[in-house]
Amino acid sequence: MNNFTSVSTFLLREFSEVRELQILYFFLFLALYLTTITGNLLIIAAVALDHHLHTPMYFFLTNLAMMDIGSVSVIVPKSMTNSIMNTWSISYSECVAQVFFYFFFVASDLTLLTVMAHDRYVAICNPLQYETIMHRGACLQMAVIAWITGLLYAIVHTCGTFANTFCSNVVSQFFCEIPKLLKLSCSDFYLVEIGLIVVGSLLGLGCLIYIVITYMQIFAIVLRIPSVHGKKKALSTCLPHLTVVSLLMFSAIVAYASSSTNYSSGLDIAFAVIYTIIPPTLNPFIYSMRNKDIKIALWKLLDVGPSSKTIFRLL
Repeated sequence: MNNFTSVSTFLLREFSEVRELQILYFFLFLALYLTTITGNLLIIAAVALDHHLHTPMYFFLTNLAMMDIGSVSVIVPKSMTNSIMNTWSISYSECVAQVFFYFFFVASDLTLLTVMAHDRYVAICNPLQYETIMHRGACLQMAVIAWITGLLYAIVHTCGTFANTFCSNVVSQFFCEIPKLLKLSCSDFYLVEIGLIVVGSLLGLGCLIYIVITYMQIFAIVLRIPSVHGKKKALSTCLPHLTVVSLLMFSAIVAYASSSTNYSSGLDIAFAVIYTIIPPTLNPFIYSMRNKDIKIALWKLLDVGPSSKTIFRLL
């Protein structure tokens, strides 16, 4: 095979050869992207403008919303541009940036979800010392650690991927996905990146195990709460986070399955959409659907009328 190391572009997989379907995919991605951006921006604005939400849980939720905006913005706009322009090339530097920033936001996301599990544990299992443990400085440090973790993870994997010699520039995915890029390698250095992916996956699995163990302890405490109202109040702050974590775990399983199995091109793209776009799109709805504090803040932000408030309550 020819050595493509010096070429300036990669060729991504097109959604369809039919022009009408390409335009359809453009509007579908546009709808998903606008929904994701709008939902997460509303969460950020609601928390920022309502002083009742200036608590550790909503501080972390704001950071999560920013990470979700970042992760979806890395992939979707470029895919929409390719669809509408009927071109599937991406420059080498754009591909590097896409890999770096996607891993940056996703790794930060997982780290922050682990921090949020710790926050819920302290709030429910050790409420008397909550303000002492989760003070402003501690929350800021935890958020910074999450962002720095994502940064280091992104640097390591980006360097590990693009240190390879590529023997083809045809990427069999609609964005620069590391497993697909490694398949283009014609040097043994790709084994290093595979090793880094295994180590990173183990660290991610460790975070998920920590979250599961933490929630087992939380539910053990909740079951001992005598009042039904107290149980509902405790669960109302935990279930959205647990749902988001479950969605992330499902997405990780889909990502692993799609990269390790030879699916058809259509299924491969569908699985990639599931684990890259769906979680950031659903997270704002998950956190606001059953959270009265967020709903009230959104009512104030949007200044909705009585009829709209009734609809919100029914939801």
